[in-house]
Amino acid sequence: MGSAGLIYGLGQCCLDHIGLIGHYPEPDGKCELEGLVIQGGGPTATALAALARWGRRCHLASVIGDDRFGEEILRSLEKEGIDTAGVIKRPGTSSQVAFIAAEPASQRRTVFWQRPTGEPLKEGDLDLAVLNEAGLIHTDGLFIEAALFAGRRAKERGIPVVVDAGSLRPGMVELARVSDYFIAAENFARQFAGGDVFAACRLIAELGPEVAAVTRGKEGYVAFHRGRFIEKPAYPAPAVDTTGCGDVFHAGFIYGITAGWSVEASLDLGAWAAAEVSTRVGGRSGIPSRAALLARGMA
Repeated sequence: MGSAGLIYGLGQCCLDHIGLIGHYPEPDGKCELEGLVIQGGGPTATALAALARWGRRCHLASVIGDDRFGEEILRSLEKEGIDTAGVIKRPGTSSQVAFIAAEPASQRRTVFWQRPTGEPLKEGDLDLAVLNEAGLIHTDGLFIEAALFAGRRAKERGIPVVVDAGSLRPGMVELARVSDYFIAAENFARQFAGGDVFAACRLIAELGPEVAAVTRGKEGYVAFHRGRFIEKPAYPAPAVDTTGCGDVFHAGFIYGITAGWSVEASLDLGAWAAAEVSTRVGGRSGIPSRAALLARGMA
């Protein structure tokens, strides 16, 4: 870890609108929403929100537009105590927004989203003084040019890099090569290794990460570390919405790693925290408190 243990996040931030439905409607049909929640989202941003609540010092590098959604996103980050000096506001552009229909009965969700219309984060947008101070870098790879630059710089300086790989986008393989911990969603595993999560972990590990893992929702996770597989089922939970579960899984893992825990214990914390998130509507509503971590002997 760096001198101050700063968690440097690099990725998209979003404003989520989430509601519960009984089942997804047929085309041209209507569907009543319940329990509508509006809150900040985004893979890296939500992971940082959890880490900040658990006492970690966090900085986010991202992009928003100069619209009202951008203002709400920024307020949501600042409310969590995240340093937003690295969030760039692009004049005359729109922020990222998502509409999510969650189906508690099937534990599925459908996401409609608009990407930010401003220029993606670039190498020149990053504050190198803050980046150099980081104890760990966490990225979702959604601003790939900036993520690769940060990853390479971190590699040179011995700063660990955690990647949240949602899908096999351009540059993600290169990002794996400069990462230390590469935790992918099942969607990535399907695209990368035909859905075989064990093969996906081995192939990712061959690129260089110390830990290669695939999260599998209610099936738990599989990880490959130092020549052996770690496979665990998900923690049982009365799930209503899976939004943010993967984001907070990463947060739990990062918390453990930065606390000096073993890889297995860090993964376990991630799995427990993800299950807790699923019990509430929205990716941040169900983030367990630091007190809950303490009660489990985890903080």
